[in-house]
Amino acid sequence: MNISELQPKQGKVDIEAAVTELSPARTISKPGFSGRVQEATITDSTGAVSLSLWNEHVDILKVGDRVKITNGYVNEFQGKLQLSPGKYGTLVKL
Repeated sequence: MNISELQPKQGKVDIEAAVTELSPARTISKPGFSGRVQEATITDSTGAVSLSLWNEHVDILKVGDRVKITNGYVNEFQGKLQLSPGKYGTLVKL
């Protein structure tokens, strides 16, 4: 699948792309939930999308790495698409 084909609320996304940007990791604490989150931008020949990394996926990628996401899902946040491996997907650094 290509980044240009991604749609909001889409599941079962299998994609390979390059990490082009990476934000510093941060910790989020709310009642009943705490965890680490990091945002990355991944690109392929068709476009770019934000990739949300949570907990075990934080700090494993660097700019220039290639990543494969299997069974990911797409959300929309503040008008922008966000891809995530989520609970049932996998993220592998290639």
